[in-house]
Amino acid sequence: MKGGMLVLAAALGLSLSACGHHFDPPDGEERTREAEAVYSVELFDTLTWENDSVRAFEGNAVYAAQCRRCHGSMGEGGTEYARERDLAVLSLVEPDWAFGSSIDSLRHAIFAGHDGGMPIFGIAGITAREIDASAFFILYTLRPEAREQSTR
Repeated sequence: MKGGMLVLAAALGLSLSACGHHFDPPDGEERTREAEAVYSVELFDTLTWENDSVRAFEGNAVYAAQCRRCHGSMGEGGTEYARERDLAVLSLVEPDWAFGSSIDSLRHAIFAGHDGGMPIFGIAGITAREIDASAFFILYTLRPEAREQSTR
């Protein structure tokens, strides 16, 4: 079945190109501007969690599925995956990391991404709940010093 879908997709692509249709995906800057335009802190206002353990557990799952490939299992950055794609991925655990002390700034960064290669998760199918959970996991599990510095 998968092979048939690939053949169908290839045939569709060829037929579109044969009749003069061309698809140009939006560039990174344009997509980042789109995400910035729709981002709002209020997206997270109605989220509730049973407790911090559940929030961290769900955040770990999102991090493993969406972030670990580039940022590494402990947030150290510079993974083989990133190097193979020539991505400059910063460490999430450096003491002076720009988003390291505020859950609001980290949610914003995850939502809007940046045109340097960070996915724009807020308009690419990841939910506000998943963004919140992953931000919580990054700040309070990978960066335990943030727990003392921040009020959630």
